[in-house]
Amino acid sequence: MPIGRLRTARSHFRARDYLLATFGYVGLSLLVLWHVWSGNPSTTTTCGCGDTSLFTWFLAWPAYALTHATNPLFSTAMFHPTGVNLLANTGEVAVGVILSPITIWFGPIASLNLALTLSPVLSALAMFVLLRRWVSWAPAAFIGGLAYGFSPFILIGLTDGHLMVSMAAVPPLILACLDEILVRQVRRPVLIGVLLGLLVAIQFFVGTELLVIAVIALTFGFGLVVVFALWNRATSMRNLQYAGVALATSLVTASALLSYPLWFALAGPAHLSGPVWGASAPISYVGTVFKHFLEPAAAIPIAGTLTHRYGGYQAPVLSGQYIGFGMAAVLVAGLVVWRRDSRLCLFAVVGAASIALSLGLQPHYWTPWRLLVRAPLMENIIPSRFLIVTYLCAAVMLGLIVDHARSMTISGTFKPSGPVAAPTCVEAASPRPLRRGIGAFIGAAIAAIALVPWAIYLSAGMPLTVQSVVLPTWFAKVAPTLRGHHVVLAFPVPFASMQSAMTWQAVDRMSFSMAGGGGPSGLITRAGPEAAGQTVLGDLSTADSSPSATVVSAVQAGAVRTALRGWRVTTVVLPDTTGLQSYVQVYQIRSIVVLITAATGRPPIRQADAWVWEGVNESAPVAIPSSAALTICGFGPITGTAASINRTAECVVANFATTRDEHTAP
Repeated sequence: MPIGRLRTARSHFRARDYLLATFGYVGLSLLVLWHVWSGNPSTTTTCGCGDTSLFTWFLAWPAYALTHATNPLFSTAMFHPTGVNLLANTGEVAVGVILSPITIWFGPIASLNLALTLSPVLSALAMFVLLRRWVSWAPAAFIGGLAYGFSPFILIGLTDGHLMVSMAAVPPLILACLDEILVRQVRRPVLIGVLLGLLVAIQFFVGTELLVIAVIALTFGFGLVVVFALWNRATSMRNLQYAGVALATSLVTASALLSYPLWFALAGPAHLSGPVWGASAPISYVGTVFKHFLEPAAAIPIAGTLTHRYGGYQAPVLSGQYIGFGMAAVLVAGLVVWRRDSRLCLFAVVGAASIALSLGLQPHYWTPWRLLVRAPLMENIIPSRFLIVTYLCAAVMLGLIVDHARSMTISGTFKPSGPVAAPTCVEAASPRPLRRGIGAFIGAAIAAIALVPWAIYLSAGMPLTVQSVVLPTWFAKVAPTLRGHHVVLAFPVPFASMQSAMTWQAVDRMSFSMAGGGGPSGLITRAGPEAAGQTVLGDLSTADSSPSATVVSAVQAGAVRTALRGWRVTTVVLPDTTGLQSYVQVYQIRSIVVLITAATGRPPIRQADAWVWEGVNESAPVAIPSSAALTICGFGPITGTAASINRTAECVVANFATTRDEHTAP
């Protein structure tokens, strides 16, 4: 066959393979999020609460920033007036910027749903691209992509909107670049170096934690490759020159793109110093349990109770570290049979190392994570997230093993098949259709042994449970019409685990700034002079539904007054949450009315099914009613009719006059 026609045929097969793989992955992802796309994707998602609420906000801000010519990396719309540094948080700036047209036209919930749907698709396609360099059979690459993009780790990450780990398309593409730089060395080294630097920069703006984990794994793998090359004397000066030029170019490219963003994340406005979740947070202990790689962990009832009350995925959460006996058997057997395949050996060793690192700091025995945890910034890495490397290695190994098994059946030899760029028309016209059919059957059978246990296990939680995002009436009708600069303290307060107010603000297109917010910036240790008031507000916001109202003291009211002034709050909104989801329920209505009225010196108005205090930033009386007076005013059930709550507020205001007279009496 002429060379030109052969190249055309290869391009045709390549385009067909990628198109079919894309359709397959998209179809599976739509099944995972079927309840979203079969309903209204602009108002329905996994939950308008918890971490999902935080990520909704992070996707909404870049669209607002771009349309208002402000900084997409920093915002005072949350944690006013200090602000929030998106690069020091899991800000997903790259995803937010790319999806900003969707956010502008259809809203942030639609953007979140699209991002959640694309996360497994893009991750699987990236693995397909990588494996297509190494396997001769496209279905083997598809199977490897399926094992990576739809792994339990990535799918479980979708339940809480954890895009920083579920949007994992970049690591396989980085591996493809390194394969070109260190092994193939066909394309121009400067071009590949620039591409590698761009991929590193993209991953930085998708998720810095995953970037650090990838760098650790790649450093270990790179060391193994160098040792192997030196041991076998498989390198030449030409190989070293090519690799040096490409790697130097990638370093220059990444440095040029990331110098300012890196400074902004580590030292820019509202950056986070030290352990992001506080010195006492056990984040470095959040590791895997070895036996749960083969036997999935059972759901913890108390965890489900907490997520239902305070916000989180509203269905049982499955294990994200499940490998299963089937996958383990296939990987071990394949490694034994094709142990001469250096790629299989490399990814087996790196995968085993990632499992060891994922164990975290186990209290009863030594783990490898102890070697890294004291390095700069490592205390902010969650060790269990090394699972992304584990699943990546398992996916590569599975793709190679399936391809080897098929090739062995066709050729009748155990020799590993070499890397090919794409299937050719010569292979398609092979005179051994029976052997090719048997080879395909064996490859599919091996894939089934590895992946069917995953499918059975994950089917218990698929399609993902979703809920309509329902805004309280005030936030649905009044907030979008606000004009001028408003700083709102919303109940339930977002810094006390119940974070739905961030979704309300995002859906309202940032029509107001918010006191407090979610994520590590909401820690009491970072609250400064407002810490005491923040504690009081958080405790009262999340208090249970005990029949009698919580007693409010004058000291607490004074602390809240200080916090409101420090946050420059203009409006406090206490919505009627009756009939809304449990994770937005505020029970201690009467006590909150006493507290805010005492702190502001003014009664609330009843507006759009909410008690609203306006003009909070204006001068309040110097004195605060006594604790005894506040106790009398707050006596009664935790809630009541609007008239009953108004009488409570009037009682507090009346005591302001008494207190003032006492202070001014001769």
